[in-house]
Amino acid sequence: MTELRQAPHQGTQCVIIIGASSAIARAMMFELIQQAYDDLSSMQLITVSQQAEIDAEITQVMAQTSLISHHHFQCDYQQHSIKTVVGSINALMTASIDNAPLLISKILICNGVLHTSELIPEKKLEDCSAENLLTILQSNTITPMLWLSELVVLVSKQKSPCYLVIFSARVGSISDNYLGGWYSYRASKAALNMLVKTAAIEYARRAKSVKLLAFHPGTTDTPLSKPFQAKVSPDKLFTPEFVAQQLIKILTTLDIDGQASFIDWQGKNINW
Repeated sequence: MTELRQAPHQGTQCVIIIGASSAIARAMMFELIQQAYDDLSSMQLITVSQQAEIDAEITQVMAQTSLISHHHFQCDYQQHSIKTVVGSINALMTASIDNAPLLISKILICNGVLHTSELIPEKKLEDCSAENLLTILQSNTITPMLWLSELVVLVSKQKSPCYLVIFSARVGSISDNYLGGWYSYRASKAALNMLVKTAAIEYARRAKSVKLLAFHPGTTDTPLSKPFQAKVSPDKLFTPEFVAQQLIKILTTLDIDGQASFIDWQGKNINW
């Protein structure tokens, strides 16, 4: 497939952030808003989360400029709800800002869970249960895949580059598993990676301007990793802001090549 480099957007860029209540998603919003300020460029920001509204501070920042237009959709992440949200986004794409077409430049799927108040990563085989496996797989694997299956039609006719980022994890690498444990989480991310890699083959046929990226953010100082930070070296515990900045930089280096990539926060490839 012919590789495409990023080109200047001949219209208003649209960024879709799914799982917008996460710490990294919030940091991404601030970075993208700042980027729009710096470039004096218009941006349509579309956010999706289980909450009725996004962070109030972000709303206040966006209200200070006419450069940012924002739409938020509440979603329970069931299949019919995802289909409805994507249909609503598709309707928005027919609109324009200052007569400029809306072009989706980035889609971030930030859904994921490592633990809950009742569920912690398994240390041994006896800790595994059907309930835990299903809970983790639903959030980390099934939900992102449902988004991928609905979004393909939305981006199928787009000609400008679009980067579709799915948050994964290095522990989802089958070839890099030397420590064991964390059965549900490892399996959910390994399955997610296979789905992303497989979906990229179909996206290459149906949405040729889209690049799929499974992204490992590293250990980030968020509620997801909080119970497991004690043994993490301070220089390996990243802020959400740092991760957001790294991801934005990485996206500027990627070609639209019809393949899925599995990349870490440094921009280095991870073995599937």
